[in-house]
Amino acid sequence: MNHVNDIIECHWAHEHGYLGKGVGVAVVDTGIALHKDFVEGKNRVIAFADFLAHRTEPYDDNGHGTHVAGIIGGNGFSSKGKYKGIAPECDFIGVKVLDHRGDGNISDVLAGLQWIIDNKKKYNIRIVNISVGTSAKDNLDENSLLVRGVNAVWDNGIVVVVAAGNNGPGPMSISTPGISRKVITVGSSDDSIAVEVFGNSKAKDYSGRGPTPFCIKKPDIVAPGSNIISCNISRYNTRGKNAGGRLSTQESPMMYTIKSGTSMATPVVSGAIALLLSAHPELTNREVKLKLRSSAIDLGQHWEKQGWGLLNVRRLLE
Repeated sequence: MNHVNDIIECHWAHEHGYLGKGVGVAVVDTGIALHKDFVEGKNRVIAFADFLAHRTEPYDDNGHGTHVAGIIGGNGFSSKGKYKGIAPECDFIGVKVLDHRGDGNISDVLAGLQWIIDNKKKYNIRIVNISVGTSAKDNLDENSLLVRGVNAVWDNGIVVVVAAGNNGPGPMSISTPGISRKVITVGSSDDSIAVEVFGNSKAKDYSGRGPTPFCIKKPDIVAPGSNIISCNISRYNTRGKNAGGRLSTQESPMMYTIKSGTSMATPVVSGAIALLLSAHPELTNREVKLKLRSSAIDLGQHWEKQGWGLLNVRRLLE
């Protein structure tokens, strides 16, 4: 995560005491493991809702959600600060809607989104990170169930941050629900290099491009998404408890793993918003979106690739 923090000037925020303390971030994904970087010092996984197996203890049988959460707010404990997330004092709300393969049903996603609305005050849920999406043609409609679902969360005053998807570089390749005109849709700023985004095959220029089929300009903003090192589940079993009893605090390559895609760029933006809301909790989701727009750095690329430009945390907070 260090190179990401350098690119978006996140170190400046941490040095000035912006750490995302107390801001609730809901991670709608494959679950969340009780990784050391989330629980050491204080267990920041404050709630967990499982819409598949209906288990009550946090777990992740795929790893995607844990990796995403680490980017948002891992505290770097297992790496002695080397792989610290963007908002290392935020709170996590795990919402499991995808299975061990990373697949899921729209009905489960919608149920998870409704649960977030119902529990937003209880857990101070200010941000929802959705690093999942679909490119199915029957969902590329502004009135599709997924778009209506994320719009309902937005209308309840919560910031919704969604991945642009990995189906670029053709036009109109933004995934649903990233086509929503309300949510903040995130693309990868560094997709010019070939990385693994679809299993074992490598791709470049993968970040979803706008406009949407309804001529909405997307993505809104871009952030680093290629070869991102973050938290791994390999030292944990799928029941959410340590697999081997007491874990070493020494850095281990098993504690972290590399993933790429707009799924990784999205939590970079979610973490930055957590920093902003910890400093200015009075901001509305619309005001957050406007601040992201005004502080982004123009990369000189076409709108359909970069949106407003590259996320910059220092400019966002200053």
